[in-house]
Amino acid sequence: MLLTIFLATQMRAQDRPEEGGRELQVWTGGGHSVPGGTSDTNVWNAGVRYGWILTQPHLPGFLSGRFELAVDAVPAFVVFQRANTAYGAGVNPVGFKWIFATRGHVAPFLELNGGVLFTSHNVPTGTSTINFTPGAAFGMYCFGDHTWSVDVRYLHISNAGLTVPNPGVNTVELRLGFGKFFGKK
Repeated sequence: MLLTIFLATQMRAQDRPEEGGRELQVWTGGGHSVPGGTSDTNVWNAGVRYGWILTQPHLPGFLSGRFELAVDAVPAFVVFQRANTAYGAGVNPVGFKWIFATRGHVAPFLELNGGVLFTSHNVPTGTSTINFTPGAAFGMYCFGDHTWSVDVRYLHISNAGLTVPNPGVNTVELRLGFGKFFGKK
């Protein structure tokens, strides 16, 4: 994690995402379960993101934005459930992000992502230690010498029918990120 922060400080900064640029970010988030799955469950996670800005701004007016493809490594994932606390790690190999093209130091974004989570105990209890983690987020970047982000994220944790039953866990999380956009290679 410290290596990631060091590398981020050594890269050529840019004010905002641009076509051909990259993103490097460390992040952490947490939240509580919501209706539609197992209740009384809390999650906390932390990870590293690497993203590729693939396009220049597209679409008209306020919809104008850039498309980013991202990968998250999630070395710390904790699920606090009634029966036990499950510790795990995961990877989100598919992250699609639309970063709205705005002026100034703030840009909102929308994101869809998915991955896999491996845990020390069944999540939810009585199901599986291998789960899938599709999610969606709405957030914003604050640009400067470094980039801060904050988002509200819906995360579904489910074994996709690998075992029966398959009640899943639905959470709403608040995630904070710190990183940098850097230039084309």
